[in-house]
Amino acid sequence: VQLVESGGGLVQPGGSLRLSCAASESIFKWHDMNWYRQPPGKGRELVATISSAGIPLYADSVKGRFNLSRDDDKNTVYLQMSSLKPEDTGVYYCNLPRPIDSWGRGTQVTVSS
Repeated sequence: VQLVESGGGLVQPGGSLRLSCAASESIFKWHDMNWYRQPPGKGRELVATISSAGIPLYADSVKGRFNLSRDDDKNTVYLQMSSLKPEDTGVYYCNLPRPIDSWGRGTQVTVSS
């Protein structure tokens, strides 16, 4: 399965971005999807996950600011990010852990004034 992220960019603190992750196959609809991020000089961390039933879970650091949703007809998940902070800066990756652990190439998010 190929995953392609889009929607990253440069935004000021307090701003918003919407990231998208498009999957190449409809098998996507049967599985959980994850968003990870990797801040500069740090390891990759789980930001949010959404179940095949559409139930999202969030890391404490983004709870109340990020919203994860999925459109199975479009094989796409969306990460709406609001009230962005400089510490949200990093490369954001989507991940389909099953049936084969698949990753996108990432999209850069930079929060800076």
